[in-house]
Amino acid sequence: MELSICIPVFNFDVRELVVGLKKEIDINGIDAEIILIDDASETSFKQINTSLQDHVHHLIFLEENIGRSKIRNLFLQYVRGKYLLFLDCDVKIDSKKFLQNYLCQLKKKPDIELIYGNFKIASQYSNTLRNRYSVEREVFSGDQSADFSLFKTVNFIIKKEVFEKFPFNEELTEYGYEDFIFAKLLELNKVKFLAINNPVIHFDDTSNEVFLRKASIGMNSLCKLSKGSQNIAFIKDIKVYRAAMKLRQLKLDFLFLLIYGIFERKIKKNLLSESPHMKCFDFYKLGVLLRKMK
Repeated sequence: MELSICIPVFNFDVRELVVGLKKEIDINGIDAEIILIDDASETSFKQINTSLQDHVHHLIFLEENIGRSKIRNLFLQYVRGKYLLFLDCDVKIDSKKFLQNYLCQLKKKPDIELIYGNFKIASQYSNTLRNRYSVEREVFSGDQSADFSLFKTVNFIIKKEVFEKFPFNEELTEYGYEDFIFAKLLELNKVKFLAINNPVIHFDDTSNEVFLRKASIGMNSLCKLSKGSQNIAFIKDIKVYRAAMKLRQLKLDFLFLLIYGIFERKIKKNLLSESPHMKCFDFYKLGVLLRKMK
């Protein structure tokens, strides 16, 4: 089999996504399978997605939530494809040739082992902090790139044999940086990478309040990683980590936290507003990280 489409599901209706993929597979005779693994969603979403039983090759419901890294690795127990296409559950297809675009690139460049396809933001959520961050810091422009730093786990295809060799780090059980660590692992092992503009549409309705809490959890994950010397090679290029370490080396972390404490309320007020600024978000993350490092 050429392609296994892997979709981890958590509290989201994936019917439109799956039907769109199945339609392209059937119309074009693509040698592909679709696999859904539900990470202990609420009962209402399980009931909705159960209707997809006849559209997919496997529909697995987990009794306990195992998290973003473990669930992606779990797909290796079910896939048959030479290539694995991972899609977040809260996306929709933007092109009738979405799968064909990937397969065409793999045919042209058979030495490529990983392709990242990019994503767009659903217009109704474009002003939230989460999605402003995506537009300014995550979505890339241009048709192609070999820059590994562009990689995100929302929409990517990887050779099965490569993924078996370099799975996600299952020690990362909380939100934050599992995609960065995974990409850095692949980069350090010289996996051949390509980014192309073959986007999905991302429907992320995370509120500003929830995203700030997630960012704080992410800083906690980063702080834990920083305490293990074996992790430094993977996190040393993370901007907020570099900034925190520089301030600590210069013994300016206390001064920064003093200034941050004075402006913290204003920073949070901006980030919870309808016009959040990314510089405020940078200061927020740095302040949270330095406090956790104390």
